[in-house]
Amino acid sequence: MPTEMPHWAVTLSDIDFGAQEEAAVIEVLRSKWLSIGSRTADFEKRFADAMGCSKAVAVGNCTAALHLALLAVGVKPGDEVIVPSLTFVATANAVLYCGATPVFADVLGPERLVIDPADVRRKVGPRTRAIVPMHYGGYPCDMGALQAIASERGIRIVADAAHAPGSSIGGRAVAEFGDVSCFSFFANKNLVTGEGGMVATNDPAIADFARLNRSHGMTAVSYDKQRGHASSYDVVSTGYNYRMTEMQAALGLVQLSKLERNNEVRRDLVRTYRALLADRSGIVVPFAACEEGSSCHIFPVVLPAGADRAAVQARMKSRGIQTSVHYHPVHRFTTFLRPAAVVPQTDRVADHLLTLPLHPLMKREDVETVVGALLQSL
Repeated sequence: MPTEMPHWAVTLSDIDFGAQEEAAVIEVLRSKWLSIGSRTADFEKRFADAMGCSKAVAVGNCTAALHLALLAVGVKPGDEVIVPSLTFVATANAVLYCGATPVFADVLGPERLVIDPADVRRKVGPRTRAIVPMHYGGYPCDMGALQAIASERGIRIVADAAHAPGSSIGGRAVAEFGDVSCFSFFANKNLVTGEGGMVATNDPAIADFARLNRSHGMTAVSYDKQRGHASSYDVVSTGYNYRMTEMQAALGLVQLSKLERNNEVRRDLVRTYRALLADRSGIVVPFAACEEGSSCHIFPVVLPAGADRAAVQARMKSRGIQTSVHYHPVHRFTTFLRPAAVVPQTDRVADHLLTLPLHPLMKREDVETVVGALLQSL
């Protein structure tokens, strides 16, 4: 018998889908053109415009985007790529796909859960080809410091911006920084297409590489032939099947139109969380007062040192509150145990991180319910 899903009073995430998304997908189905086509091209253009860059290439997911981006900047077997350990495993897996070695850098600390430029500088070596900063929770990394290191050492920056559509640094979109940024449209993200990702860049060579290699290294795709723009094709590289579908692109176009509004809802909810959790002994709320430049993808807290996270989560579940952990550090997974990573700040926070509900369908009363449940559970 299938396990019955819990009934949540407040879910960890939820999707702002409605009649617009339904109509957009039905229109695609009725057109009977389901693979990459005009909607994908439109989504790419509009996304690039929204993210402040000149080129965007739609792919099947953010992992594919990271893989293509790393290959495009020249990562090859034998190279090293510096990544945070406090990230989803895909960030490091994409490095392995290239035959390279991930080198784990520390975060700044409980108050700022993004990669530490000073630790990056310490870990740059003769084989370092790239740095992959991850904008944790939609809060941007110190891209100025990272770009200075990259420039000095002749290495490239591939930003993991899975959490960061709509994030900015000093009024400039995060995709304007580094060589290339990779976005996710997974089902819990700020812009949802179910699966899906985007390679965003101002470098035409990176965009051209991604566009060619997302589709088997073919010089023409089915849509080109359908429009009469090609009668045949060549295969000029060992590419991949990393294409986006027209259904995903149709969803993405609608979701993109809602992104700015929904991100502002998230920011308001985070401000409420911060106000309610202010001066609560032992609870650290990272990224104090950084909402203006953040997409506020998730809301993490660091529990007091003596708290049993599993017990807190179980008590909150009993009160109908869904929680999660972002993330279990990658350097602790079996695949990545050797060589041993030295990341003391990551280890310091790893067992005390807890992600509370945050999504654009929440209300202030939901935040009050979650905070009440957290304090009771502690």
